[in-house]
Amino acid sequence: MDLDLNLSHGITSIVIWAFVPVFISFLSIQSRKFSHMVEGTPTVFIKNGKVMEDNMKKEKYTADELLEQLRRKQVFSLADVEYAALETTGDLSVLLKKEKQPLTYGDMFTNAPSIKEPQTIVIDGKVLDEPLSTIGLNRGWLKEELDKIGVTIENVFIGQVDSYGQLTVDLYDDKIELPAPATKKLLLASIKKCEADFELFALQTESKKAKEMYERNAKSMREIQSKVSPHLQN
Repeated sequence: MDLDLNLSHGITSIVIWAFVPVFISFLSIQSRKFSHMVEGTPTVFIKNGKVMEDNMKKEKYTADELLEQLRRKQVFSLADVEYAALETTGDLSVLLKKEKQPLTYGDMFTNAPSIKEPQTIVIDGKVLDEPLSTIGLNRGWLKEELDKIGVTIENVFIGQVDSYGQLTVDLYDDKIELPAPATKKLLLASIKKCEADFELFALQTESKKAKEMYERNAKSMREIQSKVSPHLQN
């Protein structure tokens, strides 16, 4: 707008200001000390269940502000907190005491099976072959599953397959009522049937070795059922 200004100077200043954040990020990655100097370090507010008043004073944090941040984390009693730290972003990270932490599946069962992320195999009515093949399935399987619920591929907005091989779809036409997925229930029923078959074979056979084998396999199926039932019943 000012013809007396040098355009190259303006471009140079813009390039410099764009380069500075990139340069700082690069140095932060290369040097931990530089990263701490620029971005700072977390400040511990609660350690071993005790409030660190001196650290709160350094950050100019009041007791009311600490309690407010705890309430935002659904923590209403200071006695429930084992550890809390103010992160460099200004957010408060909170670790509850062991007896106050919510119960997880891993607390109840050891060697819990891992759950993989769902694979999106249909978007906007188009099949994505790569994620479909990643989980060992094909278009023929997809067509069979869609036929079971009476849906065409063109009417599917998004389709996903979870780690149990169960297909979930969202349709363009929201008025269509879809039946509840039954893959997990069918798998659990198959496990129960195998257990019952082994027990039946054990009763029918007169061979001692065969009876022991069937009983051993029936026991194995019961153990498998107890481990997978919490996952397959949902």
